[in-house]
Amino acid sequence: MAHTTRSGRITGPVHYAGAGGRDALIPLGPCLVEQLDGRSVDIVWGESGDKTAALSFEALEAAEDRGHLVVLD
Repeated sequence: MAHTTRSGRITGPVHYAGAGGRDALIPLGPCLVEQLDGRSVDIVWGESGDKTAALSFEALEAAEDRGHLVVLD
């Protein structure tokens, strides 16, 4: 299974299921977009990369289409 990591930036609201299934937002700023398989990606952020959120490809594409997630490379 291929593992691809790209740099990105959160520029608007990107929702994910947080602790206990609650709706949460990824904070604005730099992130990494890690493709782990064909169905989902992990968004990684935080000063030491200690925060993560799993997004479906559909959620990733919707965030990109709205301009709320910009993949830089």
